[in-house]
Amino acid sequence: MNHPDQCEIPVNKDTLDIDAMRAAAEQARGLLKVLSNPDRLLLLCQLTQGEQCVSDLEQALGIQQPTLSQQLGVLRDEALVQTRREGKQIYYSITSREAQAVMQVLYDLYCGANQGANK
Repeated sequence: MNHPDQCEIPVNKDTLDIDAMRAAAEQARGLLKVLSNPDRLLLLCQLTQGEQCVSDLEQALGIQQPTLSQQLGVLRDEALVQTRREGKQIYYSITSREAQAVMQVLYDLYCGANQGANK
């Protein structure tokens, strides 16, 4: 019988690199912090559909200026999106593999065909 403080799955502490785990946890915390803002979450969700210009994002999501620019700036500063200029239009696309993967999981959980199955 296991003590309540013990894990049921044996862990080989020789194979764990605690410093690497801490660094990974800090990276995950940073991504989750960015995603914790509803406007940024909506923007990334919309951008999973492909590159879009600012005016299209504004129309699709109903996020008004200057909030839209501010939140897109945060996503750009955190290297989750990149921009491309074409004439007067600025286009945004997701560049972060991690953000894309998390957005896919969130879509599957909350927006996909089985969204009501676990409620």
